[in-house]
Amino acid sequence: MLAHRLAALLQRRGIHYAWAIAAITFLAMLVTSAALGLPGALMQPLGKEFGWSTTELSSVFATRFALYGLLGPFAAVVLMRYGVSRVVAFAAAVIASTLVMGMFMHTLGEAFALWGVVLGIGTGLTAMVLGAMVANRWFVQRKGLVMGLLAGSSATGQLLFLPVAAWLIEHHGWRWALLPVVAASALVFVLVLLFMRDSPAQLGLAAYGADPNAPPAQPAPRANWALPFKTLASASRVPAFWVLAGTFFICGLSTNGLVQTHFISLCGDYGLGAVPAASVLAMMGIFDLIGTTLSGWLTDRYDSRKLLFWYYGLRGLSLFWLPYSEFTIAGLSLFAVFYGLDWIATVPPTVKLAAAEFGPERAPLVFGWVFASHQLGAAVAAYGAGLSRSVLASYTPALMTAGAACLVAAVAVLLVRARTAPAALAPARP
Repeated sequence: MLAHRLAALLQRRGIHYAWAIAAITFLAMLVTSAALGLPGALMQPLGKEFGWSTTELSSVFATRFALYGLLGPFAAVVLMRYGVSRVVAFAAAVIASTLVMGMFMHTLGEAFALWGVVLGIGTGLTAMVLGAMVANRWFVQRKGLVMGLLAGSSATGQLLFLPVAAWLIEHHGWRWALLPVVAASALVFVLVLLFMRDSPAQLGLAAYGADPNAPPAQPAPRANWALPFKTLASASRVPAFWVLAGTFFICGLSTNGLVQTHFISLCGDYGLGAVPAASVLAMMGIFDLIGTTLSGWLTDRYDSRKLLFWYYGLRGLSLFWLPYSEFTIAGLSLFAVFYGLDWIATVPPTVKLAAAEFGPERAPLVFGWVFASHQLGAAVAAYGAGLSRSVLASYTPALMTAGAACLVAAVAVLLVRARTAPAALAPARP
């Protein structure tokens, strides 16, 4: 009832309800990002309190990243089968309760179960696939821009929460740093139940930019658990799928798993405190939100392959430069600008290439597998960078490896051929 009233109120003011759905989705994905990125600020205080090594903590965070990504294709099925609003509300409840229970953990096994497995599952249900599904269902026009904004929610998550978390850790302890994310998760839970709807048809609307006289879209088929595997089997026979999955693996390797997880610890090795380091991450968040939104705008207008070439190339060069920044505020600020502008800017062109290759109907499921590859790359970097610090007493080998991989991705993405029609996939019965 409230959703219908709000839709009517917005319509009288010339605003489509799709923008309200996009705003709620942005907030849900923002909270997911905050929950994923928060342990990066907790690595040092957890190690001090419980005596856990960087490698042990990295294994917990790597598990979370892997589950977050591997659930992507199945999250698409869950969203299609049970509805966006119910699934997102459930995920918000899981994230909040898991963080609260984490305040009382005392063993590495409990940390692994709560913040590795359960948090990985909860956040995986609101992964990037949610943004792709909302953009495809609610928008015909401005789809690239909306996907860019939703992808940028990860930047906003760290922008809002990490500096606050670092300050709370420094002044009140790490448990207090969990409370802002818990409160935000509760807010998402309420907003989703009151205002989120699965499709425009539930409110008697057409998608934004759609012909109002066109027949309503057919409801999505009732998906089953075999559908992701059937989609993967069909997509894996198309060479472009492996290029997209491989380059997105490198994307995760060079962002979430490496910088988001280890940046504060890396700065600590050079004598920079947690609060200034978190502030640099927040600065990255500002430029990433700008860059990802701009990337969505550019994706609607230019060749996605060429955009990705520049994104990966510039990211690789910035990672090569980071060890030589001397970790001063000035040097790190310069890194934050260049690295931040294309942190998640790769998402809109990758989603567009997936839709062009496999069609809009299959794109969310195919992108789910591509995103799973992204998070496997993040898991490798989360563990590998921690291992590098423990064994070699330095993060530099991990930074150099990630930078070189980005240059490989920049070249590899050009192998995707431009298409005017989607590739033919073997039929997959729902």
